[in-house]
Amino acid sequence: MPTAHLPACFVDVHVLQSVPVSTLNRDDLNAVKTVDYGGVRRTRVSSQSWKRALRREFQKSIGQFATRTRRIGKAVADVLKEKHGWDDKEARLAGAHIVAASGIKFDIKGKPDQEDYEVTTNGLVYLPSESIEELADLAAGHPDKIKKKIEKSTDTSRLPTVDVQAIIRRGNAVIHTFGRMLTEIDDAGVDGAVQVAHAFTTHRSDVQVDYFTAVDDLTSEWGETGSGHLNEAEFSAGTFYRFATIDLRELVANMSSTGDSEDPRDVAEDARNITGAFLSSFIRSLPQAKKNSTAPHTAPDLVHVSVRSDRPLSFAAAFETPVRFAQGGGHSAASRDQLVEYARTATTLMGKDRVLAAHWAGTGRDVEGLGARVDSFDALVEAGVEAAFAPLGGNA
Repeated sequence: MPTAHLPACFVDVHVLQSVPVSTLNRDDLNAVKTVDYGGVRRTRVSSQSWKRALRREFQKSIGQFATRTRRIGKAVADVLKEKHGWDDKEARLAGAHIVAASGIKFDIKGKPDQEDYEVTTNGLVYLPSESIEELADLAAGHPDKIKKKIEKSTDTSRLPTVDVQAIIRRGNAVIHTFGRMLTEIDDAGVDGAVQVAHAFTTHRSDVQVDYFTAVDDLTSEWGETGSGHLNEAEFSAGTFYRFATIDLRELVANMSSTGDSEDPRDVAEDARNITGAFLSSFIRSLPQAKKNSTAPHTAPDLVHVSVRSDRPLSFAAAFETPVRFAQGGGHSAASRDQLVEYARTATTLMGKDRVLAAHWAGTGRDVEGLGARVDSFDALVEAGVEAAFAPLGGNA
Protein backbone atom coordinates (compact mmCIF):
# COMPACT_ATOMS: atom_id res chain seq x y z
CA MET A 1 0.00 0.00 0.00
CA PRO A 2 1.56 3.37 -0.94
CA THR A 3 2.27 5.72 1.95
CA ALA A 4 2.17 8.92 -0.11
CA HIS A 5 -1.38 9.51 1.13
CA LEU A 6 -0.19 9.46 4.75
CA PRO A 7 1.27 12.88 5.64
CA ALA A 8 1.53 11.88 9.30
CA CYS A 9 4.80 10.08 9.95
CA PHE A 10 4.89 9.67 13.72
CA VAL A 11 2.54 9.77 16.67
CA ASP A 12 4.45 10.75 19.81
CA VAL A 13 3.13 10.09 23.30
CA HIS A 14 4.58 11.84 26.38
CA VAL A 15 3.62 10.82 29.92
CA LEU A 16 4.27 12.31 33.34
CA GLN A 17 3.41 9.82 36.07
CA SER A 18 4.00 9.93 39.81
CA VAL A 19 4.82 6.52 41.21
CA PRO A 20 4.99 5.91 44.97
CA VAL A 21 7.17 3.37 46.80
CA SER A 22 8.11 0.83 44.14
CA THR A 23 10.82 -1.26 42.51
CA LEU A 24 9.64 -1.21 38.91
CA ASN A 25 12.92 -2.38 37.40
CA ARG A 26 15.98 -4.05 38.90
CA ASP A 27 19.49 -4.87 37.68
CA ASP A 28 21.47 -8.11 37.96
CA LEU A 29 22.27 -7.32 41.60
CA ASN A 30 18.58 -6.85 42.46
CA ALA A 31 19.16 -3.09 42.82
CA VAL A 32 16.89 -0.33 41.53
CA LYS A 33 18.08 0.87 38.12
CA THR A 34 19.34 4.45 38.00
CA VAL A 35 20.86 6.98 35.61
CA ASP A 36 22.99 10.08 36.14
CA TYR A 37 21.47 12.93 34.12
CA GLY A 38 21.98 16.64 34.60
CA GLY A 39 24.48 15.98 37.36
CA VAL A 40 22.08 14.10 39.66
CA ARG A 41 21.03 10.50 40.17
CA ARG A 42 17.58 9.55 38.87
CA THR A 43 15.53 6.36 39.14
CA ARG A 44 15.31 4.68 35.73
CA VAL A 45 13.08 2.04 34.17
CA SER A 46 14.65 0.46 31.10
CA SER A 47 12.90 0.60 27.75
CA GLN A 48 12.94 -3.21 27.62
CA SER A 49 11.08 -3.41 30.92
CA TRP A 50 8.41 -0.88 29.98
CA LYS A 51 8.14 -2.26 26.46
CA ARG A 52 7.35 -5.71 27.83
CA ALA A 53 4.59 -4.25 30.00
CA LEU A 54 3.39 -2.28 26.98
CA ARG A 55 3.41 -5.34 24.73
CA ARG A 56 1.43 -7.44 27.20
CA GLU A 57 -1.19 -4.70 27.51
CA PHE A 58 -1.21 -4.22 23.72
CA GLN A 59 -1.81 -7.90 23.04
CA LYS A 60 -4.87 -7.95 25.28
CA SER A 61 -6.17 -4.75 23.68
CA ILE A 62 -5.70 -5.81 20.07
CA GLY A 63 -6.73 -9.45 20.63
CA GLN A 64 -3.65 -10.91 18.94
CA PHE A 65 -0.71 -12.60 20.63
CA ALA A 66 2.88 -13.49 19.82
CA THR A 67 5.22 -15.94 21.52
CA ARG A 68 8.96 -15.47 22.02
CA THR A 69 10.66 -18.77 22.74
CA ARG A 70 13.55 -21.13 22.09
CA ARG A 71 11.24 -24.09 22.78
CA ILE A 72 9.16 -24.30 19.62
CA GLY A 73 9.74 -28.04 19.52
CA LYS A 74 8.19 -28.69 22.93
CA ALA A 75 5.28 -26.36 22.16
CA VAL A 76 4.59 -28.30 18.95
CA ALA A 77 4.86 -31.60 20.82
CA ASP A 78 2.30 -30.45 23.40
CA VAL A 79 -0.19 -29.56 20.64
CA LEU A 80 0.36 -32.90 18.91
CA LYS A 81 -0.42 -34.74 22.15
CA GLU A 82 -3.44 -32.63 23.10
CA LYS A 83 -5.00 -32.04 19.67
CA HIS A 84 -3.86 -35.01 17.57
CA GLY A 85 -3.54 -37.70 20.24
CA TRP A 86 0.09 -38.54 19.55
CA ASP A 87 2.07 -40.37 22.20
CA ASP A 88 4.78 -38.49 24.06
CA LYS A 89 7.80 -40.01 22.28
CA GLU A 90 6.45 -39.44 18.75
CA ALA A 91 5.36 -35.88 19.64
CA ARG A 92 8.80 -34.97 21.01
CA LEU A 93 10.46 -36.36 17.88
CA ALA A 94 8.06 -34.40 15.67
CA GLY A 95 8.88 -31.21 17.57
CA ALA A 96 12.55 -31.88 16.97
CA HIS A 97 11.92 -32.28 13.24
CA ILE A 98 10.05 -28.97 13.08
CA VAL A 99 13.06 -27.19 14.60
CA ALA A 100 15.52 -29.00 12.33
CA ALA A 101 13.43 -28.14 9.26
CA SER A 102 13.27 -24.45 10.17
CA GLY A 103 16.87 -23.80 9.13
CA ILE A 104 17.57 -22.17 12.50
CA LYS A 105 20.61 -23.42 14.42
CA PHE A 106 19.64 -25.62 17.33
CA ASP A 107 20.83 -27.43 20.46
CA ILE A 108 19.89 -30.92 21.63
CA LYS A 109 19.14 -31.98 25.18
CA GLY A 110 18.96 -35.65 26.13
CA LYS A 111 18.54 -38.65 23.85
CA PRO A 112 15.51 -39.36 21.61
CA ASP A 113 14.41 -42.26 23.85
CA GLN A 114 14.63 -40.19 27.04
CA GLU A 115 11.78 -38.17 28.53
CA ASP A 116 13.94 -35.02 28.75
CA TYR A 117 14.74 -35.10 25.02
CA GLU A 118 14.24 -31.67 23.49
CA VAL A 119 15.61 -29.72 20.51
CA THR A 120 15.73 -25.96 21.08
CA THR A 121 16.70 -23.08 18.82
CA ASN A 122 19.93 -21.28 19.70
CA GLY A 123 18.15 -17.96 19.97
CA LEU A 124 14.67 -16.78 20.82
CA VAL A 125 12.20 -16.99 17.93
CA TYR A 126 9.25 -14.57 17.83
CA LEU A 127 6.16 -15.76 16.01
CA PRO A 128 2.37 -15.46 16.18
CA SER A 129 1.02 -17.70 18.92
CA GLU A 130 -1.31 -19.46 16.46
CA SER A 131 1.72 -20.49 14.40
CA ILE A 132 2.57 -23.15 17.00
CA GLU A 133 -0.65 -24.99 16.19
CA GLU A 134 -0.05 -24.55 12.45
CA LEU A 135 3.40 -26.13 12.81
CA ALA A 136 1.87 -29.01 14.76
CA ASP A 137 -0.77 -29.50 12.05
CA LEU A 138 1.99 -29.55 9.44
CA ALA A 139 3.90 -32.24 11.34
CA ALA A 140 0.69 -34.23 11.84
CA GLY A 141 0.24 -34.32 8.08
CA HIS A 142 3.64 -35.96 7.50
CA PRO A 143 3.94 -38.76 10.09
CA ASP A 144 6.06 -40.85 7.72
CA LYS A 145 8.74 -38.15 7.49
CA ILE A 146 9.63 -37.86 11.15
CA LYS A 147 10.87 -41.35 11.98
CA LYS A 148 14.54 -40.37 11.71
CA LYS A 149 16.00 -39.33 15.06
CA ILE A 150 17.52 -35.85 15.36
CA GLU A 151 20.67 -36.54 17.34
CA LYS A 152 23.25 -34.03 16.03
CA SER A 153 23.11 -30.31 15.33
CA THR A 154 23.94 -31.09 11.69
CA ASP A 155 20.97 -33.43 11.22
CA THR A 156 18.26 -32.34 8.81
CA SER A 157 14.58 -33.16 8.58
CA ARG A 158 12.51 -34.55 5.74
CA LEU A 159 9.71 -32.17 6.64
CA PRO A 160 9.20 -29.48 3.96
CA THR A 161 11.53 -26.64 4.97
CA VAL A 162 9.68 -24.18 2.72
CA ASP A 163 6.39 -24.82 4.52
CA VAL A 164 7.93 -24.64 8.01
CA GLN A 165 9.71 -21.38 7.24
CA ALA A 166 6.59 -19.90 5.65
CA ILE A 167 4.68 -20.43 8.90
CA ILE A 168 7.48 -18.98 11.05
CA ARG A 169 7.84 -16.03 8.68
CA ARG A 170 4.24 -14.91 9.15
CA GLY A 171 3.46 -11.84 11.20
CA ASN A 172 0.52 -10.38 13.04
CA ALA A 173 -0.33 -7.05 14.65
CA VAL A 174 2.12 -7.61 17.50
CA ILE A 175 5.07 -8.40 15.25
CA HIS A 176 4.18 -5.64 12.76
CA THR A 177 4.24 -3.20 15.67
CA PHE A 178 7.16 -4.35 17.81
CA GLY A 179 9.31 -5.98 15.16
CA ARG A 180 11.24 -9.24 15.01
CA MET A 181 14.93 -10.04 14.67
CA LEU A 182 15.32 -13.35 12.83
CA THR A 183 18.21 -13.48 10.37
CA GLU A 184 18.37 -17.23 9.72
CA ILE A 185 15.15 -17.24 7.66
CA ASP A 186 14.99 -15.00 4.61
CA ASP A 187 12.54 -12.10 4.85
CA ALA A 188 11.54 -13.05 8.41
CA GLY A 189 13.06 -9.99 10.09
CA VAL A 190 10.72 -7.08 10.77
CA ASP A 191 11.78 -3.56 11.73
CA GLY A 192 9.60 -2.50 14.64
CA ALA A 193 7.31 0.50 14.16
CA VAL A 194 7.44 1.39 17.86
CA GLN A 195 10.28 3.17 19.68
CA VAL A 196 10.27 3.32 23.50
CA ALA A 197 12.62 5.46 25.61
CA HIS A 198 13.98 4.65 29.04
CA ALA A 199 11.75 6.27 31.66
CA PHE A 200 13.42 8.35 34.35
CA THR A 201 12.45 10.61 37.21
CA THR A 202 12.28 14.31 36.40
CA HIS A 203 14.13 15.08 39.61
CA ARG A 204 16.81 13.70 41.86
CA SER A 205 15.65 10.41 43.34
CA ASP A 206 17.46 8.60 46.11
CA VAL A 207 17.31 4.83 46.35
CA GLN A 208 16.31 3.67 49.82
CA VAL A 209 16.63 0.32 51.55
CA ASP A 210 13.70 -1.50 53.13
CA TYR A 211 14.69 -3.93 55.89
CA PHE A 212 11.92 -6.47 56.35
CA THR A 213 11.17 -9.63 58.27
CA ALA A 214 8.67 -12.44 57.95
CA VAL A 215 7.11 -13.92 61.05
CA ASP A 216 7.02 -17.66 61.62
CA ASP A 217 3.38 -18.09 62.67
CA LEU A 218 3.93 -21.21 64.76
CA THR A 219 6.94 -19.75 66.55
CA SER A 220 4.83 -16.70 67.40
CA GLU A 221 1.93 -18.84 68.65
CA TRP A 222 4.28 -20.79 70.88
CA GLY A 223 5.41 -17.55 72.51
CA GLU A 224 8.92 -17.67 71.12
CA THR A 225 10.69 -14.64 69.60
CA GLY A 226 12.57 -14.27 66.38
CA SER A 227 11.65 -14.05 62.72
CA GLY A 228 11.41 -16.80 60.17
CA HIS A 229 13.08 -14.70 57.47
CA LEU A 230 14.79 -11.34 57.15
CA ASN A 231 16.18 -9.49 54.17
CA GLU A 232 16.66 -6.11 52.51
CA ALA A 233 15.12 -4.68 49.35
CA GLU A 234 15.68 -1.41 47.49
CA PHE A 235 12.90 0.92 46.47
CA SER A 236 12.40 4.45 45.22
CA ALA A 237 9.61 6.88 44.37
CA GLY A 238 9.18 9.83 42.05
CA THR A 239 7.59 11.50 39.04
CA PHE A 240 8.62 9.76 35.81
CA TYR A 241 8.85 11.12 32.30
CA ARG A 242 7.99 8.47 29.71
CA PHE A 243 8.15 8.76 25.93
CA ALA A 244 7.32 6.50 23.00
CA THR A 245 6.49 6.96 19.34
CA ILE A 246 5.02 4.88 16.54
CA ASP A 247 6.24 5.19 12.95
CA LEU A 248 3.06 5.03 10.89
CA ARG A 249 4.80 4.51 7.56
CA GLU A 250 6.88 1.64 8.96
CA LEU A 251 3.73 0.11 10.41
CA VAL A 252 1.83 0.33 7.11
CA ALA A 253 4.85 -1.06 5.23
CA ASN A 254 5.11 -4.01 7.63
CA MET A 255 1.42 -4.78 7.25
CA SER A 256 1.47 -4.44 3.48
CA SER A 257 4.50 -6.71 3.08
CA THR A 258 2.59 -9.73 4.42
CA GLY A 259 0.11 -9.62 1.55
CA ASP A 260 -2.77 -10.47 3.89
CA SER A 261 -4.90 -7.82 2.20
CA GLU A 262 -4.52 -5.94 -1.06
CA ASP A 263 -7.24 -3.43 -0.21
CA PRO A 264 -5.65 -0.19 1.13
CA ARG A 265 -8.79 0.49 3.14
CA ASP A 266 -8.38 -2.76 5.08
CA VAL A 267 -4.73 -1.97 5.81
CA ALA A 268 -5.71 1.55 6.87
CA GLU A 269 -8.37 0.28 9.26
CA ASP A 270 -6.00 -2.25 10.81
CA ALA A 271 -3.31 0.42 11.16
CA ARG A 272 -5.79 2.72 12.91
CA ASN A 273 -6.71 -0.03 15.36
CA ILE A 274 -3.08 -0.87 16.03
CA THR A 275 -2.16 2.78 16.61
CA GLY A 276 -5.05 3.25 19.00
CA ALA A 277 -4.15 0.09 20.90
CA PHE A 278 -0.51 1.19 21.12
CA LEU A 279 -1.35 4.64 22.50
CA SER A 280 -3.85 3.30 25.01
CA SER A 281 -1.52 0.50 26.11
CA PHE A 282 1.45 2.80 26.63
CA ILE A 283 -0.64 5.18 28.71
CA ARG A 284 -2.02 2.41 30.90
CA SER A 285 0.96 0.04 31.12
CA LEU A 286 3.13 -0.36 34.21
CA PRO A 287 5.95 -2.87 34.85
CA GLN A 288 4.83 -5.51 37.31
CA ALA A 289 8.02 -6.07 39.36
CA LYS A 290 7.31 -6.32 43.11
CA LYS A 291 3.65 -5.46 42.46
CA ASN A 292 2.38 -7.64 45.29
CA SER A 293 4.44 -5.80 47.89
CA THR A 294 4.16 -2.25 46.48
CA ALA A 295 0.93 -2.03 44.38
CA PRO A 296 2.10 1.18 42.64
CA HIS A 297 -0.93 1.37 40.35
CA THR A 298 -1.22 5.12 39.77
CA ALA A 299 -2.74 6.92 36.80
CA PRO A 300 -0.61 9.31 34.74
CA ASP A 301 -0.68 12.94 35.85
CA LEU A 302 -0.45 14.22 32.28
CA VAL A 303 -0.41 12.66 28.81
CA HIS A 304 0.37 14.57 25.62
CA VAL A 305 -0.12 13.10 22.13
CA SER A 306 1.41 14.81 19.11
CA VAL A 307 1.00 13.84 15.45
CA ARG A 308 4.09 14.86 13.49
CA SER A 309 4.91 14.96 9.79
CA ASP A 310 8.70 14.93 10.11
CA ARG A 311 10.35 13.00 12.96
CA PRO A 312 9.77 12.07 16.60
CA LEU A 313 10.47 14.75 19.20
CA SER A 314 11.17 13.70 22.78
CA PHE A 315 10.90 16.26 25.58
CA ALA A 316 13.38 14.43 27.82
CA ALA A 317 15.76 17.39 27.62
CA ALA A 318 13.18 19.41 29.56
CA PHE A 319 14.44 17.63 32.66
CA GLU A 320 18.19 17.84 32.08
CA THR A 321 17.91 20.50 34.77
CA PRO A 322 16.29 18.47 37.57
CA VAL A 323 12.91 19.64 38.80
CA ARG A 324 12.91 21.16 42.28
CA PHE A 325 10.05 20.26 44.56
CA ALA A 326 7.36 22.86 45.10
CA GLN A 327 7.21 25.01 48.23
CA GLY A 328 4.53 22.80 49.71
CA GLY A 329 6.22 19.63 48.45
CA GLY A 330 5.77 17.50 45.36
CA HIS A 331 7.33 17.29 41.90
CA SER A 332 4.28 16.65 39.73
CA ALA A 333 3.08 20.22 39.15
CA ALA A 334 6.61 21.57 38.70
CA SER A 335 7.38 18.76 36.22
CA ARG A 336 4.30 19.67 34.21
CA ASP A 337 5.31 23.34 34.10
CA GLN A 338 8.86 22.48 33.03
CA LEU A 339 7.59 20.11 30.35
CA VAL A 340 5.17 22.66 28.92
CA GLU A 341 7.78 25.41 28.78
CA TYR A 342 10.26 23.19 26.99
CA ALA A 343 7.61 21.78 24.64
CA ARG A 344 6.65 25.26 23.46
CA THR A 345 10.29 26.18 22.79
CA ALA A 346 11.26 22.90 21.12
CA THR A 347 8.16 22.84 18.92
CA THR A 348 8.83 26.39 17.75
CA LEU A 349 12.47 25.60 16.99
CA MET A 350 11.62 22.46 15.04
CA GLY A 351 8.75 24.15 13.18
CA LYS A 352 5.15 24.33 14.35
CA ASP A 353 3.96 23.36 10.89
CA ARG A 354 5.45 19.90 11.47
CA VAL A 355 2.81 19.25 14.13
CA LEU A 356 -0.39 18.13 12.43
CA ALA A 357 -2.35 17.84 15.68
CA ALA A 358 -1.73 17.94 19.41
CA HIS A 359 -3.92 17.05 22.39
CA TRP A 360 -3.47 16.40 26.07
CA ALA A 361 -5.33 15.11 29.12
CA GLY A 362 -4.47 15.07 32.78
CA THR A 363 -4.95 16.44 36.26
CA GLY A 364 -4.26 20.01 37.26
CA ARG A 365 -4.95 23.33 35.64
CA ASP A 366 -5.13 24.10 31.94
CA VAL A 367 -1.85 24.72 30.14
CA GLU A 368 -0.95 26.33 26.83
CA GLY A 369 1.49 24.71 24.45
CA LEU A 370 0.30 21.10 24.35
CA GLY A 371 -2.69 21.59 22.05
CA ALA A 372 -6.34 21.05 22.91
CA ARG A 373 -7.35 19.55 26.23
CA VAL A 374 -9.67 16.52 26.29
CA ASP A 375 -11.45 15.00 29.25
CA SER A 376 -10.18 11.41 29.25
CA PHE A 377 -7.37 9.22 28.02
CA ASP A 378 -9.80 7.35 25.76
CA ALA A 379 -10.78 10.65 24.13
CA LEU A 380 -7.10 11.55 23.83
CA VAL A 381 -6.32 8.32 21.98
CA GLU A 382 -9.32 8.77 19.69
CA ALA A 383 -8.29 12.34 18.84
CA GLY A 384 -4.73 11.28 18.07
CA VAL A 385 -5.77 8.42 15.83
CA GLU A 386 -8.31 10.55 13.96
CA ALA A 387 -5.71 13.22 13.31
CA ALA A 388 -3.10 10.71 12.18
CA PHE A 389 -5.30 8.85 9.71
CA ALA A 390 -7.70 11.54 8.51
CA PRO A 391 -5.52 12.28 5.43
CA LEU A 392 -5.37 8.57 4.60
CA GLY A 393 -9.11 8.12 5.03
CA GLY A 394 -9.78 11.09 2.80
CA ASN A 395 -7.77 9.56 -0.06
CA ALA A 396 -8.87 5.95 0.34
